Amino acid sequence: MKNRFAFQPRYFFFWLVFFELCRGLFLGYQYKATAQLSVAEVLGSMGHGLRLDASAAAYVCLIPFLLFVIGSLFPRFHLQRLLTGYSAIIGIVLAVLVTADLELYRAWGFRLDDTPIQYLNSPQEMAASAGSAPIGLLLVLLLGLVGAGTYLYKVVVGRLAPLPSWFGRGRAALASLLYAALLVVPLRGGTQQIPVNQSDVYFSNVAFANHAALNAPWNMISALVLRAAEQPIQPFMPDSTARRLVAGLYPLAVGAPARPDSSALVLSEARPNVLFIILESFTSKFVGSVGGEKGVTPNLDSLARTGILFNNIFAAGDRSQKGLVSLLSGYPNQPTTSIIKFPRKTERLPHLGRSLAAVGYHSHYYYGGELAFANMRSYLQAGGYEKFTERADFAAADQNSKWGAHDGVLFDRILGDLRQQPQPFFVTAFTLSSHEPFEVPMKPHFPGTDEVEQFRNSVYYTDYTLGKFLKEAKNQPWYAHTLLVLVADHGHQQPGNSSNQSPDKFRIPLLLAGGALRPEARGRVINSLGSQTDVAATLLHQLQLPATAFVWSRDLLAPHNPPFVYYCFNNGFGAVSPQGTITFDNVSRHVWDRDQRTPDSQLRLGQAMEQVSLEDFARK
Repeated sequence: MKNRFAFQPRYFFFWLVFFELCRGLFLGYQYKATAQLSVAEVLGSMGHGLRLDASAAAYVCLIPFLLFVIGSLFPRFHLQRLLTGYSAIIGIVLAVLVTADLELYRAWGFRLDDTPIQYLNSPQEMAASAGSAPIGLLLVLLLGLVGAGTYLYKVVVGRLAPLPSWFGRGRAALASLLYAALLVVPLRGGTQQIPVNQSDVYFSNVAFANHAALNAPWNMISALVLRAAEQPIQPFMPDSTARRLVAGLYPLAVGAPARPDSSALVLSEARPNVLFIILESFTSKFVGSVGGEKGVTPNLDSLARTGILFNNIFAAGDRSQKGLVSLLSGYPNQPTTSIIKFPRKTERLPHLGRSLAAVGYHSHYYYGGELAFANMRSYLQAGGYEKFTERADFAAADQNSKWGAHDGVLFDRILGDLRQQPQPFFVTAFTLSSHEPFEVPMKPHFPGTDEVEQFRNSVYYTDYTLGKFLKEAKNQPWYAHTLLVLVADHGHQQPGNSSNQSPDKFRIPLLLAGGALRPEARGRVINSLGSQTDVAATLLHQLQLPATAFVWSRDLLAPHNPPFVYYCFNNGFGAVSPQGTITFDNVSRHVWDRDQRTPDSQLRLGQAMEQVSLEDFARK
């Protein structure tokens, strides 16, 4: 008889193997797509998927492991019967979900999530959707999976051995409790700072390989949790009215014809390299060239004098992951969630990486932190980036205590890599030193130790390392053929402790610079209102590429854009025009703040933007 104290590890291992068996079944059922993968990609799906499998197995083991503690203390507790019954019920439920996922993926192209729940109130539509499914085959596969799981359980787990007489029940309970506590590690996907999510198993530019690495039951529960956090859309006006108002800003977003408008080309060549630098928390309040404090970003301000400066730009949201999607996909933010949390939705977004890859650009994404943060990897992987450099690729000595590699180390890595980077390239770099806790490897430039001074010093450090990078870059052959795009991911409440909804919190710098700019374009200052979402269309038009897929993005260099910006904060939005700003709270359904000259029509336009963009988000 097997050792009693190995029962819990065996039980966990059984579920881990069961989920790998389910993945093998998925790959076999989708044999046509699997046949398009290389052996390395198939093995990669199996290997990378282990983290989500282990997390799912840990969740399944929580109740049995706690029952094991109770059973160790009380001899008459029917532990064996409860474990067997629980395992049978959970096994059947999981087998049903895994089997349903086989056909749902074939029909829909994405792994099991909360979508089937949406059909519970429409059984006729559910039946119609399942009408073409090979029910007989699926039943055979379900029975086969249940049978294989039962056999596997008997072989791997077996019956529970009695507690040895020489081992006390108290010590047995403590040992069982230790096993239960250890479940925390696989449950959250390891000991890293960020719990496991879909990004951790996305490893390939082939979408199916990434999808195969997902654990279908885990994916469904994750989607249900995220869905529960969503707020229902509460319309402000009839859809036809909202769409008519939005058409004046973003006609393509509502299916209207685009307005004829064009901008002059500011680039000296059609296919320059693009170095896209996203600056963490670079609020306009610290950037002198756009009206902020002098002396905090001297290198960025100096570069602005030789580039094209946009000094009236607003972040679309207030988090890094939201800014990332707005910049690279030209997509607006959501007030109570973020589209990046839903890989199935982000796969349907346009992406600068894919647009540039289609015309021969080579791509690389650099970040000193963990790309698993907020599902960034799954979003970027779907965007078509060829290479990634992240926290694990840097020495521990070059990292701060929380987020990852310092910006100076990041820029040094990029500078070294660009010497061998094939051209034309689309290289994206995301800094992090100016993120809390504002730890930087240099002597403070500004006196004081409070949070604002630490933040100010961290921004100064990033600007300093940016200046060093640019000084070296200008001596490299690639620089003369490179467009620099420098923009913040979001603003910040400091300095000044701006309110959550204040426009001052959302104002950020945007700068186009580099050797690829025409001489006559240098030194321009663009004062018109713009959003993060507009960067994508602006860049693509300058590269003489279509931007029609980026329906929520406008060309900032086009002369006839209606002057209006929409941004989101937690369960509310702001609407900015030359008349001022108005902010609205979705919970109370009342205006937060309002400048004296802002008309009622500006509030209606902001409400229309939220309504239509959330409808678009819901359809993704």
